[in-house]
Amino acid sequence: MKALDILAIARGARVELGPLDDVAANRRAMLAALDAADKPVYGVNTGMGRLAGVALDAEQQAAHQRNLLIGRAVGGPPWLPAPDVRALLAVKLHGLLAPTTAASPELATFLADRLNDGFVPAVPREALGSAGEIIPLSHAFQTFVGVGTVLDKGVETPAADALKRRRLKPFPLGPKEGASLIQGSPLALAHAFMRGAEAAEAVELQILAAAMAIDVLGAPRTIYDPALAGPDTVLAKVLKDIRSRTTNSATRSDLVQAPVSFRVAPQAIAHALRTLDDLAAARDLLLAAPTDSPSFLNGRFTSTAGYHAVTVGLRLDAVTAALTHVAEISVQRLHRLMDSQFTGLNAQLAMDPGPQAGLSPIHKRAAGELHEIRRLTTPATLGSLDTSAGQEDVQAHAWAAGEQLRRVIDHLLSITACELTGLAQAHHLRGLPGAPRLREAYAWIAETVPPVLVDRPLGEDVRRLRAKFTSG
Repeated sequence: MKALDILAIARGARVELGPLDDVAANRRAMLAALDAADKPVYGVNTGMGRLAGVALDAEQQAAHQRNLLIGRAVGGPPWLPAPDVRALLAVKLHGLLAPTTAASPELATFLADRLNDGFVPAVPREALGSAGEIIPLSHAFQTFVGVGTVLDKGVETPAADALKRRRLKPFPLGPKEGASLIQGSPLALAHAFMRGAEAAEAVELQILAAAMAIDVLGAPRTIYDPALAGPDTVLAKVLKDIRSRTTNSATRSDLVQAPVSFRVAPQAIAHALRTLDDLAAARDLLLAAPTDSPSFLNGRFTSTAGYHAVTVGLRLDAVTAALTHVAEISVQRLHRLMDSQFTGLNAQLAMDPGPQAGLSPIHKRAAGELHEIRRLTTPATLGSLDTSAGQEDVQAHAWAAGEQLRRVIDHLLSITACELTGLAQAHHLRGLPGAPRLREAYAWIAETVPPVLVDRPLGEDVRRLRAKFTSG
């Protein structure tokens, strides 16, 4: 399954599995190797974690795979949104089809069918202190055996009832399958897919905001020459985009140099795009790697550290830092728009400065959103503690980096809505048509946020514009 498939599934696309003959053959080979094993196989005929040295007899092994999913489900709400759960399930399905997992075709089919019939396990999104993702994954997949909770149109429902409504029996897990379901870091990968796509959309809106700010200010364009990027192809592309969007826009002869926030926006945006490319590359590498421990590799059971998703977590943190800088620049541009010495327009972009507050409160809202972002910039991936009696003494917390980035994107979109509101007002006050490529955007904003002719509560305007972002 390719990256695009997982995003499409997260957004509601059906899963179509092809022939699973290779999966079945690999499963038979794994079972044969398990029967012939002369050493303990971790999590299959032994306990897990600090109890890996405890051998299990045949009767214990029969119940062990189910117990692995139940005893570790110690999380609680808030639950992941349904699209994120679908992304997690899609990533896990990708893993179940890999030869190193050696899951049964029946389990892969069962998972695919649950994606197709809207089965959404309740998966915790906070306070997950395991080395991998055992806690959220046990919540996700205990539902397959009729234990735990699913979200039926957002309502918590017993998993057993949800299976019955589908005329299904709890899935009978075979050897190693319970362990496989709680191995790896599909939640971190789900965040990489989902947050990466959302961040890319937020950056695209910031490119629009930067171009509109340059247009409204009438700023000199020479600084946006792609040749100034040197060998930096990402920056050159951003500069070319902004220059293209502002072509045939009026420039002010009295403005020798725009404020720094107008001039360095392309550099900040280019860096954000590079971090997103880096995240996507790390995501795809981890997706393709064995994540089971043990993995069934070359006919043998081999312990791995594929569950340690630090390579994704630290890159999610890097995207957070990059977006924070983009947000800072956006808030500063908005503040400059309020100042008549920079714009030549009415102070605070008010129709009647003094009696009217104009758009000054909009900047205060943006400043508040930025304050929230700055409190989220501590790397979430760092912070290991001893658990499992010292057996697990390092955690990646990559999922936490994804949750943190989710909140940063949300605040950045609110900042962008504030800036676009200010830009639309400045455009109205300027009274010029603006760059040809931006006129549709000005009209698009004005449909939702009409010019502020008299003071009004602008919180609702920001909310409506935010809703437009997410609706496309």
